[in-house]
Amino acid sequence: MSENEQIIREFVGAWSRLDPGELVTYFSDDGTYHNMPMAPVSGRENVEQLIRGFSAAWTETEWDLIHIASEGNLVFTERLDRTRAGDKGVDLPCLGVFEMEGGKIKIWRDYFDLATYSNGMS
Repeated sequence: MSENEQIIREFVGAWSRLDPGELVTYFSDDGTYHNMPMAPVSGRENVEQLIRGFSAAWTETEWDLIHIASEGNLVFTERLDRTRAGDKGVDLPCLGVFEMEGGKIKIWRDYFDLATYSNGMS
């Protein structure tokens, strides 16, 4: 297993702690997080604000890593993100593409169906 793949395994596992301050430490200072249905956000502080904003109502989340593959600085993950916000919840299939630089996430693109998420959480 590559070092980059191990870092992303740890990052995926860290989501269950719902700590935006911890999650953002995985990003480079100028890192970008792009939830594909929305505009990308760059810079560690902005990434933290984004994560804090959309996860504020979450009461728990557990991300099941279905497949992971890496090649050089790229890491691909297929996941099932199981998230609850009180009595609402969603099991969201996702594909994440991570571009790594110096042991940090430089760019993260996450592909998922926004309607599936919205329907489960509304």
